[in-house]
Amino acid sequence: MTDTQAVVEISSRSAAELAEKYLALWNEPDADRRRRMIAELWTEDGRHFLQPPQEIREIAAQPGIGLTAILEARGYEEIEARVTSAYEHWVGSEGFSFRGRDDADRLGDVVKFHWEAVAKDGEAFGVGLNFLVLAADGRIERDYTFVVA
Repeated sequence: MTDTQAVVEISSRSAAELAEKYLALWNEPDADRRRRMIAELWTEDGRHFLQPPQEIREIAAQPGIGLTAILEARGYEEIEARVTSAYEHWVGSEGFSFRGRDDADRLGDVVKFHWEAVAKDGEAFGVGLNFLVLAADGRIERDYTFVVA
């Protein structure tokens, strides 16, 4: 194995580990554990941006509404509120979970990966794409989440 191959392997593995920890957060039932995971994953002033599916963006852009449907959570408290809301609605009430698609990759300070929202029978009902911009300490500074299907 060349030095370049070794660096790529380490970057891919660390990207995969980060994606796995990230998705585990959204599936975590314990509120205290979620709070600790957020502090481990994000910087204190980290931000999470969410672009909802196309149909929601189209509704928001209609005349009379005139909004962009991009949601931002900033800092631990707002990120925790977003994660808790998603957990309570999708995982706790609906019985869904989130899983990675094994395509996590890292380029410099950016990690990207796809994820799926899955029903109890394992069937995917939604797909998303995340770009995580990392701080120097490896925690998430900015999280861009695109719901693509």
